Amino acid sequence: MTRVGIIGLGFMGMVHYLSYRKLSGVKVVAICEQNTKRLAGDWTDIQGNFGPPGEQMDLSGVATYESPDDLIADADVDLVDITLPPAAHAEVAIAALRAGKHAFCEKPMAMSVDDCDRMLAAAQTADKQLMIGHVLPFNPEYAWALRVIQSGEYGRVVGGSFKRVISDPPWLPHFWSAEAIGGPMLDLHVHDAHFIRLAFGMPIGVTTRGSQRNSLPEHWNTLFEFEDRNLAVHAVSGAIAQQARTFLHGFEIQLERATLAFYFSVTKSEGGDQARYLCPPTLFDTEGNSIHPELGDGDPMNAFATELGHVAKVVKGETEPGPLACELARDAIEICRMETDSLLAHR
Repeated sequence: MTRVGIIGLGFMGMVHYLSYRKLSGVKVVAICEQNTKRLAGDWTDIQGNFGPPGEQMDLSGVATYESPDDLIADADVDLVDITLPPAAHAEVAIAALRAGKHAFCEKPMAMSVDDCDRMLAAAQTADKQLMIGHVLPFNPEYAWALRVIQSGEYGRVVGGSFKRVISDPPWLPHFWSAEAIGGPMLDLHVHDAHFIRLAFGMPIGVTTRGSQRNSLPEHWNTLFEFEDRNLAVHAVSGAIAQQARTFLHGFEIQLERATLAFYFSVTKSEGGDQARYLCPPTLFDTEGNSIHPELGDGDPMNAFATELGHVAKVVKGETEPGPLACELARDAIEICRMETDSLLAHR
């Protein structure tokens, strides 16, 4: 049995708690949260942009703490799951590792490459697992793309274009703080930076152009450079002021003998949010075929359950971290740093 302690009971903490309940051989034994109402089980004020709304929870048998240090010191906890704001990730993860716990930390890994390196060093010294919650490779469309790429069935990957754009999130008061969240570069685009690192390797350079706000990238285009000069990879990301276009993400990935395409959008209308494919996951082959894979019902909650199931297997020694490896997450932060430097240098 893997015994989990969750630190931070916001929307993502709730998603993790609900996901762990679906898994066998895993149990949440402790929760840490400074909001005493939530700590007592009243989660009715928790709501996100997917999944179920918060409800009254029965936390019988779950230890509750207001201090991260107290949860980390709980001898019943094997794995510390950190769903705090990004600025707190490094210190809490390092404390958990130094206490001899495995740690799973939500993305982004940290606010800086230096903090990522400190986390990596702490994991190596403790000889414990440190995994970072990049869930995108577990989302059905992106998992499908990785499978096709890694299979080699359609030749090597030669290029890709990625897009991830949201409307400005006024409900997140610290979104545009370089110290707290880091704006859309670290909170949003880091997903695609991580996926690009997985699919194409580590870029050796970037050219990024776009707008900025509070000395942070706001909306931008990036062209990535690799040691393989034949790779052509591009990304668009950021936040826009038009609130009716809530969310858009997708990709077009070129292989030697196929193109993989997918775009999904959420827009506001008088009848409420409308979520739909602009282009369903499609493989276009050189024989003139368009192939639509069967990827399930698309419920984002399933991706988190799959991701956390993978975490549990890693802790038990049954598999490797794979896409959750902290080294990959560190590289994603480095890619975001490269893009930020390129954009801000071009004034």
